[in-house]
Order: sequence, then C-alpha cells, then structure tokens
Amino acid sequence: MVDTGNTAWILTSAALVLLMTPGLALFYGGMVRAKSVLNMMMMSFGALALISVLWVLYGYSVAFGNDVGGGLLGDPFEYLGLSGLMTSVTNGLPDMAFVGFQAVFAIITVALISGAVADRAKFGAWMVFAGIWATVVYFPVAHWVFAFDNDDLGVVGGWIANDLAAIDFAGGTAVHINAGAAALALALVLGTRRGFGREAMRPHNLPLVMLGAGLLWFGWFGFNAGSALGANETAATVWVNTLAATGAAVLGWLATEKLRDGHATSLGAASGAVAGLVAITPACSAVNPVGAVVLGVAAGALCALAVGLKYRFGYDDSLDVVGVHLVGGLWGTIAVGFLATEAAPAGVDGLLYGGGVDQLWRQVVGALAVLVFSFVVTWIIGTAIKATMGFRVTEEDEVTGIDTVVHAESGYDFASLGSSGSTAPVGGQARAEARNTEGIRA
Repeated sequence: MVDTGNTAWILTSAALVLLMTPGLALFYGGMVRAKSVLNMMMMSFGALALISVLWVLYGYSVAFGNDVGGGLLGDPFEYLGLSGLMTSVTNGLPDMAFVGFQAVFAIITVALISGAVADRAKFGAWMVFAGIWATVVYFPVAHWVFAFDNDDLGVVGGWIANDLAAIDFAGGTAVHINAGAAALALALVLGTRRGFGREAMRPHNLPLVMLGAGLLWFGWFGFNAGSALGANETAATVWVNTLAATGAAVLGWLATEKLRDGHATSLGAASGAVAGLVAITPACSAVNPVGAVVLGVAAGALCALAVGLKYRFGYDDSLDVVGVHLVGGLWGTIAVGFLATEAAPAGVDGLLYGGGVDQLWRQVVGALAVLVFSFVVTWIIGTAIKATMGFRVTEEDEVTGIDTVVHAESGYDFASLGSSGSTAPVGGQARAEARNTEGIRA
C-alpha cells in the first residue's frame, strides 16, 4: 500500500533538487565573464537533458540494480528502461518516486563539474564527456554509496554503504567528492585559461551569483531532508542541521575574508553558503545541531582558504569546484568520524563523543576511495576526448568569447541600446522595424 504522505514528500524533494540545477546555472553563470555566461549555463542545462535520458535507459539499473560485481556495480539489465518499476511499491513508496528522486542527484553531480572548465570547453565535447562520465563514474559510485542491502527482498548493494559502513546520508562522497575530484582532473587535462594568474577574471554579475546560491540553498532542503525517504523525525533533524550548518559556513567564510582581505564580500557569502551545504550533506543525520554549527563554521573557513590553492599549484579550476566541493565534501565526510553522536538519527558516536576511531577510519577510506577512482577515470576520459575530438576551443575563439563562437548568441545585446540607454525604437526606426518584423513573420 502506498504511503501518500511520504510519497508527496519525496516527489516534492525531487522537485526541489531539480531546481538546484537551474540554480547552479545562475550561480556559475554569474561567476564567469559576460562573454561566457550562456555557455556556462548551457553546460548545466545540457547535463539536465542528457542525464535525464541516460538515467531512465540504464543509469538507475547500474546504480540500484542487484549487485553483480562485489559491491561495485548494479545489474545494468535488471531495470533497463525502468522495466518492471512503474507499478511496484517498496516500503510504502512507489519505486518510480525513488527513481525520480535519485535522478536529480545524478544530474546535479554532472553539472557541478562544469565549473572547473568554464570559458574554454567545447559544448559538444562537454556533452560527450558528461554521458561517458555519468556511465562509468557516477552510476557505479552511486551504487557503492546509496544502494543498501535488503535481506527481505534478496537485494545486495554497494560496498561503501554495506561492507565499509561509512556514513554518507545524502552524497558527500558520491556527489561532492566525486564531482570535485573529477573537476580537478578535467582542469588539469584542459589546461589554464588564457591570462590565468595574470588577468583579472572577475564575476560579471554578482546578483546572479547570489540568486543562484539562494536557489541552491532552497533546493538543498530537498537534497538532504528528502534523503530520509519519508516525512519523519530524521527529515526534521536533517532540515534543521542543514539550515544551521549553512548559516554558520557563511559566517565562517565572511570572517575569514575580513581577516585576510579586509572585506566581507557578496561572492564570499554565496560561496560560503554552498560550502556549508556541501559539508553538512554527508553528516546531516549524524550530528546534533551544535555539531552542525561547528562543522559549518569550519567548512566556511577551510573552503575560503582552499580556493586560493589553484594559484599556488597552477591548476585552473575556474569556479572553485575543487576548493568548495572537493574540500568541503572531504571535510564533511571525515568530520562524521569526529562529530557524530549517538543521539542523532544515524546513531553512531564519533571520536569526540567517545566512539573511538572506528567510524573515523571508515569515513576516511570511503572518501579517499571515491576521490582516487573519480580522479583517475576522469583523467582518462578527458585525455581520450582531448586526443580525438578536442576538448577546448582555440585561443582565438576563447578571446572572442565562447558564447558567440559556439552558440552564435550573446548573453547581453548591448548593440541594441540607443544613446538614451533605452532599447525602444523611435520614429521612423520603429516603423521600419515593424515592417521588417511583419516580413519575417510572413
């Protein structure tokens, strides 16, 4: 029998998480230069379109099919095309509701990587990469982390969730460490942008960045609290922990900026919010609200410091995917081993609550396994695409602007502005444009 309350919450949460990808497009789009904004947003929307299809065809089966490879891979043929799932119900939840909820996780994970290669990646090459990466990296890693054994149904899941028993409530490893490690590998494969480290490459639209961050924060309540898979006490605790950690991370990032640079910036506030959301994702069911605040403050400070590492080590992670998602994901995942308390829904004590190092080593192994796997396989995929179809635009096209060259569009049509700043045609110009418009429509 279907539990309509829980089903409504999961479908609502799935819609919230889906909104995160357009939110990410706005967040990333505002951070690039004006000549790249459409390309940056198109990479998110391209991932949304492509992964939606692949998830239905075989992605869900690879991630949640019965294990066929020692905890490494689900059966890709068990739910091919979602066969057999349209009318099935598990624990009161329609299987198709769970399919939809997990689909939007796959989409946002792929889209996150695009921030590392802003301003220089071919859109066609990105789409090829996105499809291959989702198939050979994300879908298997989702099986490792999210596919739990079910003895009643005879289902065997992934090794991190079951054999290692690492805690990752909503995707610190499968989503953020995975995407962050891939972003680092892809940035190394593509190389630096023209002028990296010498020219200012400031965000062109900070209000767009803050709007995107706000939508991400809003959608993240579905991301984390929805992972409780029910409208229950766990979802409520996770919701509050997500709010507290994110607010604390904003404060931590802004304080770090103020002490280091003398200014607390809007970009810092937006980035701090995302850093806090990333860090609390794996830990939101394992810590109490005070632990969430501690975790968040540390995440804001650590990620604010980490974004500068690209200049020290020379990798061009354009929009700080490594500094925010990889570092934030590592901290949040490993922090479970320190800050977890048995009083929280996960029911495990970390080192600081008398639990010893048992949970800590499990968290470290899970985090490092995903990091290494994602980095190595991404580097291979990126190198293969670079050697065959080419991954980045020419230097001339990069200077001209990737929006114009690749998409034949511009995010801002400044040429249409008159001397008064108005875009409205007047007098004979208006009549001429009206005749032209009528001719076009005819």
